[in-house]
Amino acid sequence: NDFDAHAVVHFGMHGTVEWLPGSPLGNTGYSWSDILLGNIPNLYIYAANNPSESMLAKRRGYGVLVSHNVPPYGRAGLYKELVVLRDLISEYREDPEKNYALKEAICKKIIDSGLDTDCPFEDAKGLGIAFSPENAQMFSADSFNRYLVKLYDYLLVLEQRLFSSGLHTLGQVPDSEQLESYLRAYFGEDVSEAMVKAIVDGEFESQTPEAREQVEDEKVEEALRIGELLMQTGEELSNLLRGLNGEYIPPAPGGDLLRDGPGVLPTGRNIHALDPYRMPSPAAYERGREVARKIIAQHLEEHHEYPETVAVMLWGLDAIKTRGESLGILLELVGAAPVKEGTGRIVRYDLMPLAEVGHPRIDVLANLSGIFRDSFVNIVELLDDLFRRATEADEPEEENFIRKHGLALRSQGVDNVSARLFSNPAGDYGSLVNDQVVDGNWESGDELANTWQSRNVFSYGRQDKGQARPEVMEQLLQSTSRIVQEIDSVEYGLTDIQEYYANTGGLKRAAEKQGGKTVNASFVESFSKDTTPRKLEDLLRLEYRTKLLNPKWAEAMANQGSGGAYEISQRMTALIGWGGTADFQDNWVYDQAADTYALDEEMAKRLRQANPEAFRNIVGRMLEANGRGFWEPNQETLQKLRELYDLADQEIEGVTALG
Repeated sequence: NDFDAHAVVHFGMHGTVEWLPGSPLGNTGYSWSDILLGNIPNLYIYAANNPSESMLAKRRGYGVLVSHNVPPYGRAGLYKELVVLRDLISEYREDPEKNYALKEAICKKIIDSGLDTDCPFEDAKGLGIAFSPENAQMFSADSFNRYLVKLYDYLLVLEQRLFSSGLHTLGQVPDSEQLESYLRAYFGEDVSEAMVKAIVDGEFESQTPEAREQVEDEKVEEALRIGELLMQTGEELSNLLRGLNGEYIPPAPGGDLLRDGPGVLPTGRNIHALDPYRMPSPAAYERGREVARKIIAQHLEEHHEYPETVAVMLWGLDAIKTRGESLGILLELVGAAPVKEGTGRIVRYDLMPLAEVGHPRIDVLANLSGIFRDSFVNIVELLDDLFRRATEADEPEEENFIRKHGLALRSQGVDNVSARLFSNPAGDYGSLVNDQVVDGNWESGDELANTWQSRNVFSYGRQDKGQARPEVMEQLLQSTSRIVQEIDSVEYGLTDIQEYYANTGGLKRAAEKQGGKTVNASFVESFSKDTTPRKLEDLLRLEYRTKLLNPKWAEAMANQGSGGAYEISQRMTALIGWGGTADFQDNWVYDQAADTYALDEEMAKRLRQANPEAFRNIVGRMLEANGRGFWEPNQETLQKLRELYDLADQEIEGVTALG
């Protein structure tokens, strides 16, 4: 009141005000966000690829959104030992008989880089022979050659994997190199890199007729159109000024260029989501069904039986961006299909006959994010109706695990035995697992599991509006043998933000604690055409190799100064989180992270000067990993890290000068 502000400008997702206590769908005079903001306009600069959480900023934070672009995409490439290994494999494969002596060197490089965990030599395991340079000559030529083909393919995956290169600068249009990065990522193999460069440089027409014929006219037009839209990125600033002038900011759908196409451009607009009564879309339903069938097939191959319960993560962000693929996964597991009225709106989800389903009705623990819970009340109620019908269906228990588990709960005198949709307390958000990890306030993974479970026993549906159903949750966790989740963007994967380990990791740990068995988690990258589910450990290793441990990614972040150092720091905290919730403790990840960010004097100095608190956290998490038994560095490394931590501490406290 004393300052008498005319407007609030909030930079970057997401703030605090929209997450404060109060009514979840619209403010009352008693909602904290209303009390704080009152009638002050809130111009909110928000990532264009997050239409889900942006809806909360509108509903509860009165946000007038001004979208901003995502950073340019880059290919991870290969680096350090990976380049040497690729070259060794190539040389060996030219003439395996002549180059057999390279086997030992190849084995050593594989072990030194930790690739034996990503891509193990299964034949060696089967024979009970340790994979080591000393044993290299014990492997048959055919067996070793097959393994190298598999490993070489994996190196190609690493080399071609996309990542976000640095951070976006508001209102800054991409230069020609960045424009090429966007277009190469968008078109993939459909348009060669040479042709993308020619289009960007305005030299496409000067290419040979043979070269031009390889690119469809529509692709050229689309590339030119995307280029024009990206060159309008300056509207991020001009529309912010329009908003401050009380002028109209045009709307646009939120989304991801790679998945949703050029309709999300130009940025600088007031983004919106989609019609929740049309989820899942026909394409999302079919793609979700395909994912579910692959999940079932993987489980059958590994365990020779159907999973009785699969936990499906229903998050608002991926649901909006994919038009409901995660719903399609759930419906296929249950054996159900959406039913539409004449206008195309979905009015219910119907059980399909078992003969048409092709597998038993698999029970589902649906874990809802707070955004999904609040934004898709209609879907939550339709799903609740579906589970009630499945529980009451006159079908054999061995063909309907939902009914089987419901009958078991009913025999124990439990109420609402068909409850399957669980989230945080009404009006509240998050598992709080990440708060414990950030604060270092936990002793064991089981403690994190207890935190997750205590925050997710609240049932939602037509009857329940946040009632605690601990008995139902416990039964579902005990029978859960798999978790499935979609990852919706290149920018934010498992290793980038705290929410994945805090929610999916927390659920995994809780299910393992209750069931006394290992629970596999599978992830599908919905921004990709490939619907093959990846195992948690495999995807973590893939992401760490292509992002956190990749010199190209590290350099791009370091170039962003304080913000880049903060992003690196966040990922080190997430690494600890995965250690606590999923027992991810690969030594080589910590070894290479220490080499890249702490033991490299130039990099350490840059990070420390840019953001001393972030640098202290980076080093502190490495020391914490050692203290928790996640990592066993040599004593020299450990001593150096302690010295760096003390130095950062002293600089922050003002005891020594930054330098």
